[in-house]
Amino acid sequence: MVLEFPVSSYYYAKKREEGPSARDIRDKLLKEKIMEVWDSRKGRKVYGARKIWLELNAQGIEVARFTVERLMRDLGIRGAGNRRKRPPTTLPGDPASRPSDLLDRYFHAGAPNRRWVADITYVKTWSGWVYTAFIMDLFARRIVGWQVADHLRAELALDALEMAIFVRRDEDLGGLVHHSDRGVQYTAIRYAERLDEERAVRSVGSKGDSFDNAAAESLNSLYKRELIDPKNDWEGVDDVMLATMDWVQWYNEERIHSYSGDMPPKKYEEMYYKALESGKLTSSSQI
Repeated sequence: MVLEFPVSSYYYAKKREEGPSARDIRDKLLKEKIMEVWDSRKGRKVYGARKIWLELNAQGIEVARFTVERLMRDLGIRGAGNRRKRPPTTLPGDPASRPSDLLDRYFHAGAPNRRWVADITYVKTWSGWVYTAFIMDLFARRIVGWQVADHLRAELALDALEMAIFVRRDEDLGGLVHHSDRGVQYTAIRYAERLDEERAVRSVGSKGDSFDNAAAESLNSLYKRELIDPKNDWEGVDDVMLATMDWVQWYNEERIHSYSGDMPPKKYEEMYYKALESGKLTSSSQI
């Protein structure tokens, strides 16, 4: 059995085994001090980065303001004037570079690699917000790509895409419709170029349509409900990544899915290919 996970995740885990760096150690100590100030009677959970920075330096703890800002983001805390109920997952991309919505809320496919949907969700941890990107094939609802990171840069979505392409490396992706929201991660030049290399077609949800990527959002909700919410005490990116890897394998290979005829998505795909090989189906048929 071969586990499907990003190569970057493997080297990240190996590096972590060598022990924390000096920066990691200092960051951990500074986070403790930041939380002491922010959660103290003086801070009252309303201090922003500037006031915490001033208080730490007044205590003789020399630290740059941008470092305090970075660590506060990791901790998921903010000043009273900057609070929000949930972190942003995507920001709108350049309107000029956005393709059309080719799915028009029709989230079905007659065969594998006809339509993929992609989205990013978030996980609150003790170390700050962590983000998970998924790519799902709409035919059997199989997760073909994923990645976990502590940032929202384009690399997060691109790593998930690279996994999906690797998983489907023996199959032709020409004509595949890749659908996402309007976020900058998915409209980035590198992301578009990678899809172009596979001759895939980009599709982006329409503005103001809350259901423009409903299938991907449904997967995110399932991920939260089955894996993330029951634990509710995640430490950081490492344990979320390992747990997600285990959940994705279970979801694809063991969890029955009503959409896939009450069988795991991977098995549903395998039945399709067997029927195709036997001549019981044509490439345009669905089991």
